Amino acid sequence: MNRNDISVINRRTFLKGAAGSTLSLPWLESIANGANSFKPPLRLAVYYVPIGVVRRSFFPGESLTEVPKFQGFLGGRRDQPDIYKSGYQPIEWTPTLEPLKKIQKHVTLVTGLDRVYQNGTDVHAQCGSCFLSSAIPYEIKSSAWPLNRTLDHVVADYVGDDTPFRTLEFSCNSHKDNVESIHFDNISWYGTGHVAPSMRDPQKVYRRLFGTRDAENFRNITDLVLEDAHSLQRELGTEDRHKFNEYFDSIRTIEEQMENMARMKSGLLKASIKEPLAAYLPRGEYIRLMGDLMIVALQTGLTRVATMMIGPERWNTPYMFEGVFDKPRSHHQMSHNQAKFVDDLAKVDRFYMEQFAYLVEKMSGIKEANGATLLDSIVFTYGSGLGDGASHQYNKLPIIMAGRGGGKLRAGGQHLNMPTGTPLANLWLTQAQVMGLKRSSFADSTGSLNQILI
Repeated sequence: MNRNDISVINRRTFLKGAAGSTLSLPWLESIANGANSFKPPLRLAVYYVPIGVVRRSFFPGESLTEVPKFQGFLGGRRDQPDIYKSGYQPIEWTPTLEPLKKIQKHVTLVTGLDRVYQNGTDVHAQCGSCFLSSAIPYEIKSSAWPLNRTLDHVVADYVGDDTPFRTLEFSCNSHKDNVESIHFDNISWYGTGHVAPSMRDPQKVYRRLFGTRDAENFRNITDLVLEDAHSLQRELGTEDRHKFNEYFDSIRTIEEQMENMARMKSGLLKASIKEPLAAYLPRGEYIRLMGDLMIVALQTGLTRVATMMIGPERWNTPYMFEGVFDKPRSHHQMSHNQAKFVDDLAKVDRFYMEQFAYLVEKMSGIKEANGATLLDSIVFTYGSGLGDGASHQYNKLPIIMAGRGGGKLRAGGQHLNMPTGTPLANLWLTQAQVMGLKRSSFADSTGSLNQILI
């Protein structure tokens, strides 16, 4: 495909409607001249889960281990025997991992990756804010945190110039009663001391992505561009018309989800409740809605790099985990008494895994112009900055990878265990290389994670 073809595609990927509304289209074969040779762009996305996991429910082979006692705020290493052999083996479907079983061919469990804790700051602040930077401890003299430019922005420096948004930062924390610093509630940073603000309100995300100027116009964006859309639809082939209709249906669903959430908020304002209003919003519905918006942005080329922080670190404000508990619960408070709440905490871990599985499955169903899926051209990572929420350990982190990275990553369905002491930054270096960056190191990496490459 030559540069002229690309410019034609770029001009045709937005439909304009009244009131300043725009709707970006997915890649369509009828628009992409020479589609047989068209290769979808690579994308990178991160799904960050706060406060670690209950190891005995998450990790294969640890179901009989002792429930850890609260270890305080010092962080660091929890010595544990390495129960797995190095290399690949079949995934054992533990209670927390079980939601991934139906999409097992798309996911790889990665164990044995570590980070180094820098003494002097709170363990939760570092595990979230430094997750995607993993800078060498004490190397950055201007910060109490080992915090540098995060992976998403490093990658966007290379791949973000051709998209309307170099990166997009999503957060599923709707609470406004923050008593913590910004380091507990952000995983994306332009650099030391410079946070990349995340989007938390689905309506504001929608208006930002689709260019709506009027606050009332977030509803029925599809109506505003429908006339132009029908005109374009007549030019599409049969397969593209199917993709086109599926895409518009997904936008409609997002609009309906936002309207439902708006009605819920209106009802809660009239109720007499003690907790903040956001505590009663259904958690899974909110996460899926933000995830749907992220997927649309990646699918249509609005961005190629996105991060999604599922919840903040150490905040005690409760959330409504619908279908799990009958009232709002605080994830962080439960994590400090794992012996008492171990079963409830495991349910929270599984709940967050179910939302991740939903996003992976949705990506696997989105076809691109060359017949591949969105999941085929993405590097999508689930992870947490703690290996356990009670012990606050920084080693043996829970990491899951989904997607094929444009065919550069091995197929899923396997559990890869790395030797003890392998830095998490080795994974970030490898992902940067998959995205096309020519570099031999990232943060405190010691080399590439060649095991995940084809």
